[in-house]
Amino acid sequence: MTTTVSGASASQQQQAASTASAEPKKTTGIASDFETFLKMLTAQARYQDPLEPIDSTEYSAQLAQFSMVEQQVQGNEVLEGIQAQLGLANMAAMSGWVGMETRSAAPAYFDGTNPVTVSPNPAQIADTVHLVVKDDTGKEVQRISLPVSAEPYQWQGIDDDGYAFDPGSYSFTLESQKNGEIVLSDTAETYTRVKETQMRGNEVALILEGGSAILASSVTALREPVTPTV
Repeated sequence: MTTTVSGASASQQQQAASTASAEPKKTTGIASDFETFLKMLTAQARYQDPLEPIDSTEYSAQLAQFSMVEQQVQGNEVLEGIQAQLGLANMAAMSGWVGMETRSAAPAYFDGTNPVTVSPNPAQIADTVHLVVKDDTGKEVQRISLPVSAEPYQWQGIDDDGYAFDPGSYSFTLESQKNGEIVLSDTAETYTRVKETQMRGNEVALILEGGSAILASSVTALREPVTPTV
């Protein structure tokens, strides 16, 4: 929104703008425009020419515009307060998720012992499916052939030589192929235990085992832990 003040000479408006801009600005958006408008209106009245006073009709119109801006700022502040309260209520409600396992398209934490449940969703036309496992650096560490099925897969965390992978976060990508061509490459969802809930802006974030964070809105399933707490 651009604020203008009418009814004064160009030099008066320039002096008013200079007076308004001399003050430090601590707000942004509508609130900033509101404060600038108020300072310019006050400066205009202070520096008006006594021989050519501000027209009362124009001044009334400016005051009406000032009132509308003020109401809009106050309305936004009320909405922000309501939003914050709703966010806190959601976080309190989701505190019951702590200790549960959520399914999402996020890296899963492997503790070195307990398997990771992967939920594949291959393309229906695929004739071959591979699960690509990557470590937290993005390096591919394993490629596993899976049946063309949406049945959950238990990744045991064992490499091709029979040794256990190091504990850490691992991501899973499902590659669906048809006649040797990749027709779909998508992040596979995994189950990971929730350790904490936090507020991130106006949204609730879930801190997962291993330290990664996801938004609660990205969760597609929730279940009781099927492995003992380590």
